[in-house]
Amino acid sequence: MKNIKKLAALLLLFTLITSALAGCQSKSDKEGTDSATTTGTARTLEEIKESGKVIIGVFSDKKPFGYVDADGEYQGYDVYFGNRIAQDLGVKVEYVSVEAASRVEYLVTAKVDIILANFTVTPDRAEKVDFALPYMKVALGVVSPDSALITSPEQLNGKTLIVNKGTTAETYFTENYPDVKLLKFDQYSEAYGALLDGRGDAFTTDNTEVLAWALENKGYTVGIESLGNLDTIAPAVQKGNTELLNWLNEEIKTLGTENFFHKAYDETLAPVYGDAADPDSLVVEGGVIE
Repeated sequence: MKNIKKLAALLLLFTLITSALAGCQSKSDKEGTDSATTTGTARTLEEIKESGKVIIGVFSDKKPFGYVDADGEYQGYDVYFGNRIAQDLGVKVEYVSVEAASRVEYLVTAKVDIILANFTVTPDRAEKVDFALPYMKVALGVVSPDSALITSPEQLNGKTLIVNKGTTAETYFTENYPDVKLLKFDQYSEAYGALLDGRGDAFTTDNTEVLAWALENKGYTVGIESLGNLDTIAPAVQKGNTELLNWLNEEIKTLGTENFFHKAYDETLAPVYGDAADPDSLVVEGGVIE
């Protein structure tokens, strides 16, 4: 009897160990599967043409570059460009709303073919995605209430600055002004809402955008019109999608011969900026920075 009980105990112990090992194996397999699906397979140029549709990631709340109008239609400078890309590819366009922090992810996971969401070229991003030729120049700007106007970044030490996650503005102030408190949001509409509600002392993003916003919102001024390096805005595709990248580069060069991006400026940005901005200081024509 004692031997039988001992054998039963050993069998029970063996079963428990086997189950535990199986559980560990299942967890490991699952983690391996999740890791394997992190990167999606980008569509080739031919696959895009054959499907009859190009999928482009843009902002839905960053007027006048990418936004949804009262009729639910995408509009703005980036969208104007996106429409022409689709036209020249001979396909329809599907716009997908992205947030600043999700732009790289949407390319890596192949949720979109192209990102046109006011995407500033940086070395870090260039390690993860492939940028085409630029079509715009940009620096950082800071907008604040006229009643407490911020005219230098040092004035923000100890104060709250509103930023969007995953932007060059967030990186710049994190690295250069650690004494500035950053209040971070995913969406631009949330960031501007926080500024209007007085939850921050100022808001920083691309100077092209804050200048446009201040023109439409009385009581606010861009006290710092240019901060940090002069950077460029460019389309991006998934890393290694060379065929689509080459097509975009040739498209940008060709569009430059017809002054396309200045026309895009006239149609989408000039009504907002008026005489407050010089098109040549913002627009890059044909991918050539002058």
